[in-house]
Amino acid sequence: MTRDNDMGIKAAIIGPGNIGTDLMFKIIRLSDVLEMAAMVGIDPSSDGLARAGRLGYPTTHEGVDGLIAMDGFDEIEVVFDATSAGAHRYNANKLEPYGKLLIDLTPAAIGPYVVPVVNLDANLDATDVNMVTCGGQATIPMVAAVSRVTPVHYAEIVASISSKSAGPGTRANIDEFTETTSKGLEVVGGAARGKAIIIMNPADPPMIMRDTVQVVVDRLDADGRAAVEASVLEMAERVKGYVPGYRLKQKVQFQDEGTELDGLLPEDRRGGSYTRVSVFLEVEGAAMYLPAYAGNLDIMTSAALTAAETLAVARQKEKVA
Repeated sequence: MTRDNDMGIKAAIIGPGNIGTDLMFKIIRLSDVLEMAAMVGIDPSSDGLARAGRLGYPTTHEGVDGLIAMDGFDEIEVVFDATSAGAHRYNANKLEPYGKLLIDLTPAAIGPYVVPVVNLDANLDATDVNMVTCGGQATIPMVAAVSRVTPVHYAEIVASISSKSAGPGTRANIDEFTETTSKGLEVVGGAARGKAIIIMNPADPPMIMRDTVQVVVDRLDADGRAAVEASVLEMAERVKGYVPGYRLKQKVQFQDEGTELDGLLPEDRRGGSYTRVSVFLEVEGAAMYLPAYAGNLDIMTSAALTAAETLAVARQKEKVA
């Protein structure tokens, strides 16, 4: 059963896999801003295309060219791309003449990195925004929470996800995942140097997404530690506003370190006296379409929906003005 708002901003999804299908259900069930308009793929036997068709939405298996040829394409204002980094570069090039708002859920990073709670407001005029990666959406807010209190010299994240939640698209993008997430830790999170690691855990029953965030800052006194902890807790609550399953696993951990960490830091950041701040997270999916253990996919679609709604409304206001 659909839940469309006739006055909604029309949106299409390219990529009818797990992420694209979950995003479709979020638009249908949660959004008062967007209206599902089309599902686009390249495989005529795709389950995601079939689901969209059964719900009464236009579909095409002819990729972005099929989308452009669709009746009603001119009315579509938002296009989500849930394919792969390479495919998004092609799709973005084909769509560029039409002035659509592109929400990129791949690690292509053509447009600016966007993490809604950190820098969405600074990118309201962007036409192609990159949602970094699932690991980036989970961990960059924590790095940003520390960096707004004290300079972060080094940030390292380990994203552990269930192997069952990693489909062909995720696996094809592993190299881009580490590169894009590492860069996002720096560009959005504020770290002088970032490093990202992903682990696909084959455990059965599947584990939910768990993330470890470690940052190195100058030695913190008691007041500094309290300020960092308060900032992390406040940021976690803000992320939870659009990802209900996002939570800290335990209290923020602090450990004083010395020159043994110098090798991790850029030369101009080395001082020999540091505090390592560790944040442990887990992300449980909403189980709207995907299973609850697929929190890595849930946080991407939730962040993408939040970004798209905010940016689309800003564009409409600009047109009216």
